[in-house]
Amino acid sequence: MAFKHGAHASEEATAVSAVVEATAGLIVIVGTAPINLAKEPSINEAKLVFNQGEAVKLFGFSNDFRKYTISEMTDSAFNLFEIAPVVMINVLDPEKHSIDGNTKVTVLKNKTKIEEEGILLESLEITAASGEASNPLVKDTDYLVKFNSDGFVDITVLDDKYKELNCTYKKLDPTKVTPGDIIGGIDIESGSSTGLELVNEVFPKYRLVPGQIIAPGFSDNPAVNAVLKTKAQNINKYFKAVSLSDLDSKQIVDYSKVPEWKEKNNYTSAFDFPLWPEITLAGKQYRMSTQAACLIASVDATNGDIPFESPSNKALQMTGTVLADGREISLGPDQAEYLNSQGITTALNWIGGWKLWGNHTGCFPANTDVKDSFLANRRMHNFIGNTLILNSWSKVDNPTNDRQIDNILDTFGIYLNGLEASGAIIGGRIEFLQADNPETSLLAGKTKFRVYLATPVPNEEIEFVLEYDVNYLKSFFE
Repeated sequence: MAFKHGAHASEEATAVSAVVEATAGLIVIVGTAPINLAKEPSINEAKLVFNQGEAVKLFGFSNDFRKYTISEMTDSAFNLFEIAPVVMINVLDPEKHSIDGNTKVTVLKNKTKIEEEGILLESLEITAASGEASNPLVKDTDYLVKFNSDGFVDITVLDDKYKELNCTYKKLDPTKVTPGDIIGGIDIESGSSTGLELVNEVFPKYRLVPGQIIAPGFSDNPAVNAVLKTKAQNINKYFKAVSLSDLDSKQIVDYSKVPEWKEKNNYTSAFDFPLWPEITLAGKQYRMSTQAACLIASVDATNGDIPFESPSNKALQMTGTVLADGREISLGPDQAEYLNSQGITTALNWIGGWKLWGNHTGCFPANTDVKDSFLANRRMHNFIGNTLILNSWSKVDNPTNDRQIDNILDTFGIYLNGLEASGAIIGGRIEFLQADNPETSLLAGKTKFRVYLATPVPNEEIEFVLEYDVNYLKSFFE
C-alpha cells in the first residue's frame, strides 16, 4: 500500500445510475429527392435533419410530392407539424435514375428558360441554333444558368446575337426508382449499404434510436412492406421501432375491399401500422403515413417523448381524403369504424374536424394481445425495451455480484416508478428471480431480470346508458 500522510478523500460510483431514454418518435424516411436542386446532394446516406434549410441543402425541394417523397416529408415535418429531427435517406441516384432530354428555346431580351424539372445542370450543353454564330456556347462566358423557384432552368445569354438555342441534358427520372432501390441491401464489393439497410446506421452515427420507419409512395408494395416491418422489429439486432405503411389506394377504391387486400398481402404485423387512403391540403396530396408519422412525433413531444398516448382522434393537417389519383372519397364514422375493426387506420371528419382515426396495428383483429394490437402499447413496449438496453449496456461484463444486481434493480425500479408517477404507465416493477437464474446460467455469466408493466390502453369506446327513472315523477306531488 502506498504511504500516505494527511487527510484524503475518494469517491464511489453512485449506486443508482441516471437513465437515458430512447427516442420514441424519431422518423426515418426512405424515399426520393430532387437532388439536382441540392447544394450538397445526399444519395444513400442516413442524414439527420433538424430544419427545412438543412433538408433543402441536402435533398433539394419540389412541390411534386408524387415524384419526390423526401420533399413531402420536408413539408410535413417542418411546415405542417414543426417536429424535428428527422432522418432522411434518398435512394434516387442520377447514375441510375435519369434519362436524356433535349429542347429548343427562344431567347427574348437575352433571357430564356427550360421548363422541365429534374435537369442536371452539370450535364447541360447549349448550342446555337442552325445558322447562328458561336457554336457551342461556353458557360459563364456566353451564358449564365441557375434554377428558379419552380425548379426550371433560367438562362441568361450574355450576347444578344443568340435568338434560338438547342439544349441537351440529362434529367432525373423518379419513375425508374424501383421497390428494390427502397429495400436496398449491402454491396458485396464495397460493403456500403443502401435503402432500408441504412436504418442500421442511424444509431451508430447519431446515437439516436429510430422510432418510426416509413417509405411513402412505396410501402403499398408488399415486398417493401415485408422488409419495412421486419427492419422495424430488428434494428441493429437489439432495438425495436414501428413501421407505417400505406395500403394501396391506386387499385383499391372501395373502403370495403381494403381489409381483404390487407390480409391477402400480409400487412398483419404487430410492428406495422396500416393506413388508408391518402389525404389532401391546399392542392397538395400527402400519403397518410407521412402525416401520421409527424403527428405521432408531435404527440410524443407533448408527453416528454414518451409514447403512451395514441395519435388517434388527434388533428391532421388536411382538408379531404383522396385516392392515389386524386379522386375525393368520403368516409362516415360507420365506415371508418369498419376499417378500424380490421386493423386499418384512416382519417375522419367528424366532431372537431379532420382527425387520424384508429388505434390498432396490423395484427388486429387476429391478434388481440394488448401489447401487440394497440399501437400505443406496442410503442411503449418498444420504448421501454430500448431504454433498458441503452442503460444496461455499460453494465455488461461487470462482475456478477450483489452490487451489479442491486444497481440494475434500483436504477430501473426508480425509472419505472417515475413512469408510473407521470401517468405513462399504470404500474411497473423489475425483479431478479431465482427460477430465472439457475446456477448453470450464473456460471455462464448470464443474468435475467423480469420486468412487469401495465401501459394505458386507449379508451377506444365510451358508452353511456340512459334509463328513464319514473321515480322523478313523484316530484309533481312534493
